[in-house]
Amino acid sequence: MSTHELYTIPAELSTWDVEAAGAARFTWEYDDGRDRMLALYQKGKDRQWDSVKRIDWDLEVDPYDVLGTPDTVIAIHGSPLWERMDDEQRKQVRLHNAAWQFSQFLHGEQGAMICSARIVESVPELDAKFYAATQTMDEARHAETYARFLQEKVGLAYPINQHLKALLDSTLSDSRWDMPYLGMQVLIEGLALAAFGVMRDITTKPLPKQILAYVMQDEARHVAFGRMALRDYYRQLSESELREREDFVIEGCYLMRDRLRGRETWEAIGLNRAEVAQAMECVDRSEYLRVFRSLLFSRIVPCVKDIGLWSPRLQQAYADMGVLEMAGQSLEALMRQDEEIAERLDAERFAREEAERRDEVAETIASGTGS
Repeated sequence: MSTHELYTIPAELSTWDVEAAGAARFTWEYDDGRDRMLALYQKGKDRQWDSVKRIDWDLEVDPYDVLGTPDTVIAIHGSPLWERMDDEQRKQVRLHNAAWQFSQFLHGEQGAMICSARIVESVPELDAKFYAATQTMDEARHAETYARFLQEKVGLAYPINQHLKALLDSTLSDSRWDMPYLGMQVLIEGLALAAFGVMRDITTKPLPKQILAYVMQDEARHVAFGRMALRDYYRQLSESELREREDFVIEGCYLMRDRLRGRETWEAIGLNRAEVAQAMECVDRSEYLRVFRSLLFSRIVPCVKDIGLWSPRLQQAYADMGVLEMAGQSLEALMRQDEEIAERLDAERFAREEAERRDEVAETIASGTGS
């Protein structure tokens, strides 16, 4: 089935062409490079996985209850608008909210794949090119995984959100080689990683939990890559050059925050203009979404501080967004946790499969003895 048949609203074009700028950089220095970068590259090679084999696609998913979360996390829950809805309308709300969220994950992963390829092309150092090549494969696998999940398990998709599209556009069209790092590795990947984490931790459904945990295991390396490369480079920049990067970060963070409002989902389920306005008021007042939005910056704010973009004006912007306290988060601890959760899921699944095989053998032996 064509993905265009799943879209709730027509995608503008079958392809979106972003005019690329900047240079493709070759290097003739083939020395060993930076130890930490090469260690990350080795880890990137070692941790490649196949989504067809690692994920249990036989697990069932109810498209009207994709994550198994209570209705209290829905922004309009408890409002007069929610109370007027019948069971079928509420099912549509659950379906469209999940389809929209996973669709944006999918589009973001394709953007990450393209940005990673741009980094291979444009970054000056060979060790960074090596690692970015492994990340390009990671992002292709993530896009493949989310596309399959939407097509086979959810059956509905949304085009790319305009705010995510705007950030990808500015990231890819900038001629400076560090901007795909800053836009993708720090902002888009950082926010996606936090969103994946919240959903991984609250879902009660095994298939989306597997997908989110395994993708996060890769994304933790990607954010580490961006931090490492940009921290070294930004030490060399002038005050005016750093200010330009800070402007980009501030604008990008506002775009990412506004992306989460999901106005198009309420329009797609057939609400009239007044009802859409009511739904958006609920979104803006929702305590759950306020906490959710704040948590989404738990990976971005400490990363921005770590790479050296931490002027008073940037700190004030984060204070205005209500996320400045996230600067104290330990990225290393969060990434260790991401890896441990994915490994634990693998161990639990392996143990379960081993137990099932033992039971089958025991049944076979018992039936043979009985005959």
